Amino acid sequence: MKQVLVVDDEPSIVTLLTYNLKKEHYQVTTANDGATALQLALATKFDFILLDLMLPQMDGMEVTRRLRQEKVTTPIIMLTAKDAEFDKIVGLELGADDYLTKPFSPREVIARMKAISRRLQPVTSSVNENEQIQIGALKISPTEYTVFRNGQQLQLTPREYALLLYLAQRQNRVLSREQLLNGVWGYDYAGQTRMVDIQISHLRDKIEVDPKQPQYLVTVRGFGYKLEAPQHEAD
Repeated sequence: MKQVLVVDDEPSIVTLLTYNLKKEHYQVTTANDGATALQLALATKFDFILLDLMLPQMDGMEVTRRLRQEKVTTPIIMLTAKDAEFDKIVGLELGADDYLTKPFSPREVIARMKAISRRLQPVTSSVNENEQIQIGALKISPTEYTVFRNGQQLQLTPREYALLLYLAQRQNRVLSREQLLNGVWGYDYAGQTRMVDIQISHLRDKIEVDPKQPQYLVTVRGFGYKLEAPQHEAD
């Protein structure tokens, strides 16, 4: 049974989400302030964290920042009453995987969670289900959700991993932001291509020797991005 941490200081929202998540057979833990949420998330391996932005003691932005600093890669869906683009972008830049603006329906929350889960399902091959993808020094295992660079495992968030795998399965192809948005996020995010740029930046920080001069994840100006094996990789 998948475990979900629900963090919100509004009892009605916690009750609503808990009821609907349990109906879908999720195990639910709750917290109503940021400090408690951080403690729980560091102590327990959750499958998802539903995290309110405005919280007492420590806000959702700071909780997200600290969890990512501690290499906690659990998918985080940020819940916010703010509809400002700035808040959404900052949350994503700090490492949130998705966001929902209040008011939202529990059905939409669960749909977002399932969409993230689908992106993490093993990708099968008609030749070999365990086939790994090798691109330069990167080795990606679609069935084990792991990525190694020069033998060292990289700690990617689920969204970063899904993006890398999507690009790797289309190696050397130039993909537009719209294609990546539709292929990786899996639902309509029209006008939200900035999300792609943010996750590309996060991914470069982890797979590139010098993220400012990327050799794997290349920008094709005016078109989008492509993943390729570097001809001469820097040390």
